[in-house]
Amino acid sequence: MGRRSGHPQGDGPGGMSGQGGDRPLTRLAGAGRRPEWTGGVVNPPVWRASTILFDDCADLDAKSSRNRDGELYYGRRGTPTQWALADALTELEPGAAGTMLYPSGVAAVAGALLSVLKPGDELLLVDSCYQPTRAFAQNILAPMGVATRFYDPLVGAGIAELFTDKTRAVFMESPGSLTFEVQDVPAICAAARARGIVTLIDNTWATPLLLPAIALGVDLSIIACTKYIVGHSDVMLGSVTATAPYYKRLRMVAQSLGQHVGPDDAWLALRGLRTLGVRLRQHQEGGLAVAQWLATRPEVARVLHPALPDCPGHDLWRRDFGGASGLFSFVLRDADAAARARLIDGLALFGIGFSWGGYESLALPVDPAPLRSAVRWEAGGPAVRLHIGLEDPADLIADLDAGLRRL
Repeated sequence: MGRRSGHPQGDGPGGMSGQGGDRPLTRLAGAGRRPEWTGGVVNPPVWRASTILFDDCADLDAKSSRNRDGELYYGRRGTPTQWALADALTELEPGAAGTMLYPSGVAAVAGALLSVLKPGDELLLVDSCYQPTRAFAQNILAPMGVATRFYDPLVGAGIAELFTDKTRAVFMESPGSLTFEVQDVPAICAAARARGIVTLIDNTWATPLLLPAIALGVDLSIIACTKYIVGHSDVMLGSVTATAPYYKRLRMVAQSLGQHVGPDDAWLALRGLRTLGVRLRQHQEGGLAVAQWLATRPEVARVLHPALPDCPGHDLWRRDFGGASGLFSFVLRDADAAARARLIDGLALFGIGFSWGGYESLALPVDPAPLRSAVRWEAGGPAVRLHIGLEDPADLIADLDAGLRRL
C-alpha cells in the first residue's frame, strides 16, 4: 500500500496505530490500513471465514493459549476485515486501548455494561438515555441483581452526592436521547474516578470526531455504528472502545457471549468511516439551518438542539464538542397528536422510521415523558424528532413549511 500504511503498531487491532500529531480527519483516511491486512491495495479486502487451518498441532496449541488480537484462530474471533474496523475506531479515541465490535448498538450497550457490573452492584443511568438502554437495565440487569437508579442529566459534579458503597458504574448519554440535554462529562468522570467508579457513555450522536470521550475521562465509549459510522442505513453494527483497565474484561465478555460482526458489515462500516468527516459537516450545516428556521416559527414552542443557546447544557456543548450532528427535536405549540400526525404524514422529503445517521432525512413522533423517572419531562406540546440528511436544507425547510401550514 506504500507510504500511507507505515503506522507504528500496537499490540493488536485494538491498539493505537496512528502517527502522533495526526488530526482526526487525517486519521479517518488512514486508520486501520495495516499492510498485512490490505495486501497492497487501498482498502482491506473482505475476509469471509469460519474455519481457520493451523500449520500443525503445535501451532494450534500455541494460538489457543495466546488468544491474541490480530491472530487468525476461528472466524468468530475475526479476520483482518473486522480487525481493520476495530483498529480504526480505536485510533479515533486517543488514549484508548482497544475496540470490540457488536451486531447492533444495543448489543454494544449490553456488552459494555455486562463487562463492568456484577450482582449486588448499582448502576447510575442518565434519565435521558436511549429507551433500549433503560429496558436492558430493567429487564436484564435487575433480574441478575444489579440495581439501577436514574439521575438528572444536568447533575454535573453533583453526581458525587448520588454515589453509594454499591455504585459501580455511571452511564452517560450526551446529548440525551429525544431531549438533547448536554451533560458535564469531564465533571462526572472526575467525580467517578475519585471513588473508583467506572464511566460509560453512549457517544452515538457525536461520534469521537465531535466528542473525544476517552480524552475527556470516559472509560468505555459506546457507538451505535448503525448510525453515522455506517452512514447509509444498510448495516446494523455497534462498538465499544475502552481504556486499558477495562479492555481485557470487555473482550473476554464479548468472546464468552459469542458476539460477532460479519465481515461484509464490517467492510461497509469501514467504507462509511472514511467519509464520516465530510458527512457530519453537511449534517451539521443542514441541521442548524433547519433548527434555526424552526425556532422562528410561531407553531413551534421549543427547538431542542445543543447548538442553540436555549438548549439545556449549551455552554457545555460549546466547551466540549467539536460540532453538531443532524439529530434534534422540536415541540409544537397549541397542537395535539393528531395535528402532529398531519404534519409528519404529509412530508415529502422526510421518511418515517427508526434509526438515523443515514443520508436521508427522517421525522418521528416522540413522547419522552413515559421514559423519565428522575426528572419529569414537561414539553407543553407534542414533540417531533428530526434527522437532517444530506438533502438541500432549503428543500427540507420548504417541506416543513408546508407541513406546519397543515396544522
